Amino acid sequence: MVDLNDYFNPVSIESPDFAYLNAQAGFPHNITIHTDNNPLKDISKYRIAIVGIPDGRNSPNAGSLKGPDVIRGELYKLAKIPGKPKIIDLGNMKQGVTFNDTIAGLSDILTLLIQENVFPVIIGGSSALVPALDKALSHQKINYTLTAVDPRIDYNNEKKEPDSFNYLNTIINNHKSTFAHYINIGYQTYLNDQQVINRFLRRRSELVRIGDVRQAIYLTEPLFRDSDVTIFDISAVRQSDAPGTICPSPNGFYGEEICLLSRYAGISDKLKIFGLFDVNPEYDIRSQTSGLAAQILWFFLEGFSQKQYETPALSISNSGRFIKYHVRVTDLEDDLIFVKSNLTDRWWIELPSEKDLNIYIACSHEDYNKANRNEVPDRWVNATERLKK
Repeated sequence: MVDLNDYFNPVSIESPDFAYLNAQAGFPHNITIHTDNNPLKDISKYRIAIVGIPDGRNSPNAGSLKGPDVIRGELYKLAKIPGKPKIIDLGNMKQGVTFNDTIAGLSDILTLLIQENVFPVIIGGSSALVPALDKALSHQKINYTLTAVDPRIDYNNEKKEPDSFNYLNTIINNHKSTFAHYINIGYQTYLNDQQVINRFLRRRSELVRIGDVRQAIYLTEPLFRDSDVTIFDISAVRQSDAPGTICPSPNGFYGEEICLLSRYAGISDKLKIFGLFDVNPEYDIRSQTSGLAAQILWFFLEGFSQKQYETPALSISNSGRFIKYHVRVTDLEDDLIFVKSNLTDRWWIELPSEKDLNIYIACSHEDYNKANRNEVPDRWVNATERLKK
């Protein structure tokens, strides 16, 4: 039996100089914290586990190893999450002798948490840690969709040592990987190799430029709803809101926008792992970036506490929770079938599969309206092409 105390150091952060909230209203009030006096025991009774990974190796952003404790300090200053979400803070994972040891240890931890039905929330560290997420899911034979909120597609056409800017190379080139689909939200064209963009478009990856996201940010919610893993790179936020990273950009998301995206991830009932990476306190100004990172985590946890597990119920036709709409589109042989939830007003497209089991792809009301205008929604096109493969 794995003893998590062997993997983690207890939480140890300094008390703030002052507090806006009284103790009972603060974030630590309704969570369990791994401390010297409170070792880790049975974690199966928790729904969420906060996991700090202080490792910045294999990355030019080496100072990100200091991120977890600084972010945790800011998170503990915030208000408690509404309700009783059963959160445990496991502390910081002990750094491996080598970076590969850290990857192996993190993979073991994630595998255990997922098997215990405990949701891991990772505080990095750099995004060079992402292959550990792939290793954990692949070990469990889970075909997964990875969504990255990142200004860059972290793939390089050159043969280079693995790092935080090319972790997708490690995943894609691993023949044991069960990685199935990539979504990028907020990429900035001028920061990416066009050949890399074209390569991922040929894979039917869904790439959404930052301008398109900001024009209609609510259309990203279905993308998160179809994701198994979501990772946030703090450099997706503009430098004026988050200077504390190795490669800030003058353009990017505003703080309010990145928190809304995080909440969309939180309410996804398919998601299995969430990670926030590349905060570097060495470049921060008055804890501005770590404070925003803490709020990103807070909005994710708040969304998680409000989620509705609808996807597993979609195939139950007599539940009364959903309405089906058949739409005829001239260029298609069969009707498009849309499903709407009466409870949350969320939408899905129903696709038949070879095993006579329906597959449901998250979509938006705009996709339904598009079909009614006799246009084929892009989400349907991408999904059917992926199914063919």
